[in-house]
Amino acid sequence: MHMAVKSINSNEFETLIQNEELVFVDFWATWCAPCKEFAKTYERVAEKNTNVVFAKVNIEEEADLSEALNILSIPHLMVFKQGIAIYSEAGSMPESTLKELVEQALEADVSAIREQLNNEE
Repeated sequence: MHMAVKSINSNEFETLIQNEELVFVDFWATWCAPCKEFAKTYERVAEKNTNVVFAKVNIEEEADLSEALNILSIPHLMVFKQGIAIYSEAGSMPESTLKELVEQALEADVSAIREQLNNEE
């Protein structure tokens, strides 16, 4: 059975966002009730969008990563396109909103951001 959502650690995180076109990352913890609710929605949307990588990070196990990304409240969703963070928001969301976010992320053009980042280096 192909898991729609993949649990990742900080080592895998970097590789994933650099190598995959579009990555959604859900930051959660076992004690967080809203996280468990959102996880069901996240899983359902992930199953319908197999062209997108859906990952989740347990902030208790990956405290350094959460800290580095300024994850202060959970659930927290981040979206990376071509290695660039294009969305970062705390709080749960309904399935319709998440589906819409997937659509927008797929259509998002990050070439301008990429150019700007390359110019800053």
